[in-house]
Amino acid sequence: MKRHPLLVLAALVAAWLLAGCNTVQGLGKDLSAAGQAIEGTARKAK
Repeated sequence: MKRHPLLVLAALVAAWLLAGCNTVQGLGKDLSAAGQAIEGTARKAK
């Protein structure tokens, strides 16, 4: 079964967010970084 790269990325980001954010400010930074990672992946896929 071939894994979809965005699905794998989303799973890794979700695990990273759950493990790394201790404060609301930290959550904002984590979400921003996750959004940038997804945006970069989308640009590479063009």
